[in-house]
Amino acid sequence: MVPPPPRGARTRARLTVERLSELYPAVTELVHENPFQLLIATILSAQTTDRSVNLVTPELFRRYPTAEDLAAANPAEVEVLIKPTGFFRAKTKRIIAASRKLVDLFGGEVPHTMEDLIKVPGIGRKTANVILGAGFGVPGFAVDTHVIRLTNRLGLVRAKDPVKIEFQVCSMVPKEEWTALSLRLILHGRRVCVARRPRCEECALNDFCPSSTVRPRPRRRVRAT
Repeated sequence: MVPPPPRGARTRARLTVERLSELYPAVTELVHENPFQLLIATILSAQTTDRSVNLVTPELFRRYPTAEDLAAANPAEVEVLIKPTGFFRAKTKRIIAASRKLVDLFGGEVPHTMEDLIKVPGIGRKTANVILGAGFGVPGFAVDTHVIRLTNRLGLVRAKDPVKIEFQVCSMVPKEEWTALSLRLILHGRRVCVARRPRCEECALNDFCPSSTVRPRPRRRVRAT
């Protein structure tokens, strides 16, 4: 049984949704034209920036536009293309293996259910939720290390287990906000609420975050135009 969220968490969750939607209007910064491109880009985004991924994917997808193409690719050629993303040998194996599984199990198409997506190598529950939400418009809450850190610092949960966090946050946030909130938490965790030295002084959430190390300044009202 999933325990209830901490007291006041619902209010903090609502404010987090509002503030982060102002800061990060785009749900994902990974450039993609279809679910296949999003799946591959998401695998490549591990331990690197979205900007680095966006620099290599145009040529990657020009040469290998479908799962069938990438499944049959020469690994050495793929490694050269994706090298700027780091860990390029391991990532090459993952995206080729994922493409082959898409071909073998799903006719080269990206499935649109959690059950089927996690059958693809390199796709866990977190990545599947990203693909479902940003690729198919199916609400899902992706939990990675950034989301675990931020949801605990913000007092939305008192848990480290990704599944527990997913269910607790989803119980407090409207379904249509699940995908956007999780991806915006990831962006905020990369840019502001970093692991070792969070930049609380420049955080837009510091006036209600129980972990903030600074005295919040009054927020200025934005005039409607």
